Formats: sequence, C-alpha cells, structure tokens
Amino acid sequence: MLENIVFCIYSESGDTDDQNDFDIIAEQVSKQVDSAIEYLNSCGYYCRKRYVTKSRLEQDDLLLDICSVDKEINLGKTLFITDSINIADDLKAGGAYVMGFLHEGNQDEKFTGLKYVFTDIDEIPEDSYIKVYQRLAHLPWKVLETERCIIRETTVEDVDSFYEIYSEPEMTKYIEGLFENPEDEKRYTRDYIEKVYSLLGFGNWTVVCKANDRIIGRAGFSIRNGFDNVELGFLIAVPYQRKGYAYEVCSAIMDYGRDILQFDTVQTFVKKENAVSIHLCRKLGFEILDEQDIEENIYGDVYDGTKAVALNKSHYGRYIRMIWHA
Repeated sequence: MLENIVFCIYSESGDTDDQNDFDIIAEQVSKQVDSAIEYLNSCGYYCRKRYVTKSRLEQDDLLLDICSVDKEINLGKTLFITDSINIADDLKAGGAYVMGFLHEGNQDEKFTGLKYVFTDIDEIPEDSYIKVYQRLAHLPWKVLETERCIIRETTVEDVDSFYEIYSEPEMTKYIEGLFENPEDEKRYTRDYIEKVYSLLGFGNWTVVCKANDRIIGRAGFSIRNGFDNVELGFLIAVPYQRKGYAYEVCSAIMDYGRDILQFDTVQTFVKKENAVSIHLCRKLGFEILDEQDIEENIYGDVYDGTKAVALNKSHYGRYIRMIWHA
C-alpha cells in the first residue's frame, strides 16, 4: 500500500525550502509541487519535498540520505517523483519506485527508462499516484467494485484458484481450458501482466466475491487478432452460477468500458450451443451479428512465450458473434 510520496527536485542553488533562494526551479513550479503536497497530505499520505543539488548528486547513497532524514519513510511503500533523470537513476539504483515530473523548467529532460511522467502535478488526482505506484510495485489495480464483487487485475497467485474453477467439467464445455502444466499458465500470466495491462490499461481481470474473499471468475476486455473491436469475455465458477453474478459483473464492466475506456462498440463471441451466455449477452444489450470460425488453441499445449501454435495444428470452433453499441 502506498503511504509516502517524496518529491525530489533538482536545484543548482542549494538545499533549501525557501523558494527565494533557488534559481533553476521557477516559482510557479514550486507552487505546483507545494499544492500537490498539500493535497496529498490531506488524502492521508506522508509527503515531503527535497531539493537535490549537483554536488549532492555527485556523492553516493542519495536514497540512503533521503531516507535517513525522513525516518518515517518505508521504501517499499514510497513513490518518488523527480524532475531530473539523474536523480531518478540514483533512486532507481537503490530500489526505489520512481516516476518523472515534467514542467516549464525542464522541457528538455528525456526521462529515458522511466515508465511514467506527470505534467501539471498540481492537477493529478490521488488515484493516479496509487496506480503508478501499484504498477511499479507489481501490485494489481482494483478496477471496479460491484455490490457483491471486486474486479481487479489478475496476479500469478490467482492461477491456482483458476485451476480449481476450471476443474469443473461444465466450465470447459463452451470455453478453452488452461494449460495442462500450471507453470505454463503462470508464465503466460506473467507475460500478460507485463505486456497487456501495462500497454493497454485493460484486459481480462479477476473477479473476487466480497463476502468470502474467494476468486469466483474472470471477466474483462481483450483484443482478438483479425477484428477491429474490443471483446468482452467472462466466466463465473459453477457454485456461483445462476445467482446473478455474471450479469452484475458484466454490467459494471460494460459501463466501465463505455464511461472510462470510451468504447463505443464491443463484440463478444459465444459458442452457438451456449444458450445461457447468449441470453445473458442479449440482456447486456448485445445483438447477434453473424457466425465466425474462431481459433481456439493459439499457443498450443505448452507456453514458452515465444511462438503460437503451428498452423497445421490449429483448430477452430464455431461461434456466434454479438455486437454492442454505446
């Protein structure tokens, strides 16, 4: 959990909190940082501003120096924000979670190697800081909350629960199963987290029941090769079926897709024999468009992260394609 946020600002005039004494950071930039700190402190975070000089950068253990002054800082629960790539590199070398800050005084800063850079720091909402920290700390984003469920990003630790869900024969009657070897599924999940969530900001997510904190399914959006529209997919564990969970979760996800992700068209593919899911999708506002032959075993029986299944080993299923418009 994020607890501390530290702004490390480069200054050529010395370490000071008096904005009249430094010349490299414009007065307005300092006010932006102070405004951000005031806001974040009001949200319950321990926030500090530290000026770092060129001479300090040339010494060792910048991170240790910062943490020794602010003893309240727990490094694993801290996000560092800096306007200097040199400061960022020093902090990252010590294992810190770091993002950049671009302002009117450092427009030429490239921030090479940083995944996230903020501008207009005084206008950034709390949730954005949390999500950057979670991504850097490899923690799952909480995407949605419904009356009975939490919908969050999947973790590798979820895989064991997925195998329990998929062990019911009914589960793989209309959908593809998992890899036979759980280690293959975990490798696939690691790649999915790194490449899909980070790149797209959405994906297939894990569904957790709030009443007992158990994983009860998966649902979310994906992109299928050969099709222009994003795709809704979902499954709910057998003990939780016919209790309204699928509709509750998918309704919230479709609202999120329309309102937050700005999707105006979504497709879904349902095995033509799966009357229950077709009915659910109609209830969600989908309409039948056509039938499609869809490849079902893209990676084959083993996942090594480098190649898909050979064309001569591919197999296809017949699916109803349904479409939804905002």
